[in-house]
Amino acid sequence: MGKDRKYGILMPISSLPSAEGIGTLGRGAYGFIDYIHSVGASVWQVLPLNPTNYGDSPYQSCSSDALNYYFIDLEELVEEGLLKKEEIDLELLLGTERRVDYGKQFYNKTALLKKAYGRFKGGKAFRDFVEKGEYADFAVFMALKTKFGHVAWTEWEEPYREFDGQTVASFVKENKDEVLFWHFTQYKFLQQWNALKEYANRNGVAIMGDIPLYVAYDSVEVWKYGDKLFKMDEKRTPVGVAGCPPDGFTEDGQLWGNPVYDWPKMRGDNFKWWNERISRCFKLFDSLRIDHFRGFDRYYEVPLGETTARNGKWFDGPKEDLFADKLDLNIVAEDLGVIDDGVRRLMKNVGYPGMKVLEFAFDGMGYNEHKPSNYTENFVCYTGTHDNMPIRQYIEDLDENALQVYRKDLSEQCAMLGFEADLTSAETMCRSVVELAFKSKADTAIIPFWDLKAMGGEARINLPSTVSDKNWSWRFIEEDFDGQTHEFLGRIASESGRV
Repeated sequence: MGKDRKYGILMPISSLPSAEGIGTLGRGAYGFIDYIHSVGASVWQVLPLNPTNYGDSPYQSCSSDALNYYFIDLEELVEEGLLKKEEIDLELLLGTERRVDYGKQFYNKTALLKKAYGRFKGGKAFRDFVEKGEYADFAVFMALKTKFGHVAWTEWEEPYREFDGQTVASFVKENKDEVLFWHFTQYKFLQQWNALKEYANRNGVAIMGDIPLYVAYDSVEVWKYGDKLFKMDEKRTPVGVAGCPPDGFTEDGQLWGNPVYDWPKMRGDNFKWWNERISRCFKLFDSLRIDHFRGFDRYYEVPLGETTARNGKWFDGPKEDLFADKLDLNIVAEDLGVIDDGVRRLMKNVGYPGMKVLEFAFDGMGYNEHKPSNYTENFVCYTGTHDNMPIRQYIEDLDENALQVYRKDLSEQCAMLGFEADLTSAETMCRSVVELAFKSKADTAIIPFWDLKAMGGEARINLPSTVSDKNWSWRFIEEDFDGQTHEFLGRIASESGRV
C-alpha cells in the first residue's frame, strides 16, 4: 500500500453539534477536529461556505466569495464582550434537535450580529480590511437587499437595479453603518475561521473546501457584471440557464436555473474572474473540490422559459485552458454525471484526481467504473456525496431483485480486497461499503459522517432539484460521536494503511 494513503470525513459546518441552532466555528467545530485527529483521519471536507439563499442551498448563494455569517459563533462574541450571554435567547435560534431553522437564523441571528456590531470598536485592522475591499461588493449588495426588504435585485427601485459606480458610492456614503455591518460579518467570520483552520492544521488535519461551478441569478456577480461574465442580453436577462440532461435517474433532467458563463468573453481577459475566485479559495482551504467539473469541458444549457431540462444543448467550456497555470494546485475534480471522451481528455490533461462513488458501484455490470476492482489511479473514493441518499437508505429502498444483485456485487468486491462483507442488515452492509472504500486502491477515501454512522433517509443532506426544509438542514448531536464508531474507524484505518 502506498505511503500517501489517507482518509477524511465529509461534515458540513451547518451539521455540527451546536446550541445555536446551526453548526458554528466555535466549540463544536474544534471538537470535531479533535475527533478527526483521534480517529486518525487527516482531511475534513466541508460544503461551500457561501451564504445560503434560495432553498437554503450553499450552491445557490448571493455571492461566490462571501462567507456564511450564520456560522459565526456567538459564544466567542460573548467572550470578546460584543454580546452579553443573557442577550442570547437560544429558543429564538433553535429549530429541532436535528434540523436547522433557517428562518430563525435569518431574522434572529442577524439581529444578534447587529447588536454585536453596535459594540464593535473597529480599529486599524478592521479599517484596513474594509479598505482592501475584498468583500465590498457583497457588503453593498446586502445593504441594498436590506433596504428593499430582501427581494431579488431585479425588484429593486431605480437607479439601484443597474450597477453604477457613482450610484453605489453615493449609497455607501448615505448608508455607511449598514454597509460596514456586512463587512463586519465577513471580518468576524474570517477571524474565527482562520483560528479554526490553524488549529486543524496544527493537529494534522487539512481542510478540503468546495466550490460550486455556477452562481445564483440573484447574486452580486450577476447584478454587477451581467453580460460581461454571463450569457445575457444587455438587460441581464439570461439567454439560457444551467442544468443537466435526462438520464436513468431523472427523465426530465435537472433544471438548476443558474446563469451560464460567457466563456469566450472570459477568455478575453485570460479568465481573470475565475483566477481570482480560485486564488481566494486557497486562502481559506488546503485543498479544493470543484463541483460539476465536467462543465469546464462542455456544459448543458437550457433555453430560458423551459420547465424541464429536456430541450437543452451542449456548448463548449474553456477546457484545460483555464487550468494551464493551476496544475500544481491541490484540486479534486467532481467528474460525475454525463462523462464522455472530452471529460476524460480534460481530466487527463489537468491531472487532478477525480471521484468514484460506491453508491453507484453495485449494479451487476461487469464493468462499472465505480467498482473498486476497476479503479485505475488518481481518484478519491467516496461512499456517497451530499446529493446522494445515505448508503443505508439506498439499500433499504432497493427492490428484492436489485437487493440480490447489490449483495452479490458487494460480497465479490469485498472478497477481492481480502475481507468478508457483512450482509446481515442494511446497517452492516453500509459498514462493509465504508470498509471497502478504505481498502480500495484510491489514495484518499472520504466518508460522509452519516454513512460512518450508517444513518438512514432521515440524515439525507439534499435531494437535488427540490426545495424543502429537509434539504441542507440535518444536524448531528454530541451522542453521535460514540466509541463504537471510533473503534470501527481505528480498525479499518489500520488494516488499510490509512493512518
